Amino acid sequence: MAREREKMLSGELYDPLAPELVAARERSSRLCRALNLTQGEQDPEGRRLLAELFGHGGDTVRMQPPFYCDYGSNIELGESVFFNFNCVVLDVARVRIGDYTLLGPGVHIYTATHPFEAKLRRQQEFARPVAIGSDVWIGGGAIICPGVTIGAKAVIGAGSVVTRDIPAGVLAAGNPCRVIRSIEQDDNGAGSSQER
Repeated sequence: MAREREKMLSGELYDPLAPELVAARERSSRLCRALNLTQGEQDPEGRRLLAELFGHGGDTVRMQPPFYCDYGSNIELGESVFFNFNCVVLDVARVRIGDYTLLGPGVHIYTATHPFEAKLRRQQEFARPVAIGSDVWIGGGAIICPGVTIGAKAVIGAGSVVTRDIPAGVLAAGNPCRVIRSIEQDDNGAGSSQER
């Protein structure tokens, strides 16, 4: 059964009903249920659960529960990542999120995907990893699709559906998400004092 987990993490077709994977998802579900009854990192039990849930970074993550994920162990967080209310991470493949990245309420990150052929889809699925750089801000309700990379210091507008890679240091938004403009070093997003 370990082979199914290896296939899952390497992007091959795999059986999601393999007992090892079912047990790992049950573990995550149990931890998320307990976490969602706490104040997140603000109380000792919440901090303990976060450290146990995530593959890396649970000791410094900041979170407003509720939060949901498939495995948790495939999520690797940098320093002081923030999840607002109702975030969902389908971490069938690795999800890496860099230091000081902020995820707004209801952000969804998907690595899981499925074959187009219906008969194959009944028994197997596959996944593509997601990587999000440091100092990224993802607006509320955004969806990050399988295989996407978002560069450092990018800003993703609320409600965006990110279907392809986004470079570093840009404002991107829409469905599908597209680059709108570069972000300048002194850009605060509200316009300069001369524009007001």
